[in-house]
Amino acid sequence: MGETIEIQAADGAAEAYLTGEAGSPGVLFYVDAIGLRPQIEEMADRIASWGYVVLAPHVFYRDGRAADLAPQGDLRDEGAREAFFGGGVMDRVGALTPDKSGPDADAWVGTLRQHAGPGPIGVTGYCMGARLAVRTAGQFPGTVAAVGGFHGGRLVTDAPDSPHLAIAPSTAAYVFGHADQDSSMPVEQVEALGQVLQDAGREHVNEIYAGAGHGYTMADTSVYDEAGTARHFAVLEDLFARTLRP
Repeated sequence: MGETIEIQAADGAAEAYLTGEAGSPGVLFYVDAIGLRPQIEEMADRIASWGYVVLAPHVFYRDGRAADLAPQGDLRDEGAREAFFGGGVMDRVGALTPDKSGPDADAWVGTLRQHAGPGPIGVTGYCMGARLAVRTAGQFPGTVAAVGGFHGGRLVTDAPDSPHLAIAPSTAAYVFGHADQDSSMPVEQVEALGQVLQDAGREHVNEIYAGAGHGYTMADTSVYDEAGTARHFAVLEDLFARTLRP
């Protein structure tokens, strides 16, 4: 349905998956820690089928091509997901600091605007992509009208660059679907995030999906949860319909 394009990002050329009809409202899709792969393309195609043009960049372009970093085995097999994450994945995630992801976001949003219509854009992010989505909303107030964040981790921390600090300067509506029993986003952080959203006066949904583990939307892994995934697509479609198609 879509195509792979190349974007000149802050530190070099980056692959990205582009799908949907040009001129439609734009959606920026931030991948999870596993990266750009067929599963992400399928999810982007589904969002595009709602009437959007969707861009999913290879945010780890500094570390190599998407195919080279992608899992070589089936992450649905017992122990395969854990083995993959033990092979340096989190080093890539940790290296994607705001001083790198911020300039990259300029390239992602600029490219999306070239293909989308003139109105506001939406952003959705998964796992560490949820952090990138929140930060992008704060970086582009008046442009990003909607943010979806699903099984995101460490959205509220004590660090001076904590993602939640980008919420107040943003102008977006938010939908968060947190994974139940997610050690990277415990109940206390979920509650703190809700308070930040409320204090900032941002329209929001901030829910925990019971029985859904971290990474629940990813059908190519052993933690996939069909009910949680269906729920996330429903709330995301509603969010974009309300904010990008008034």
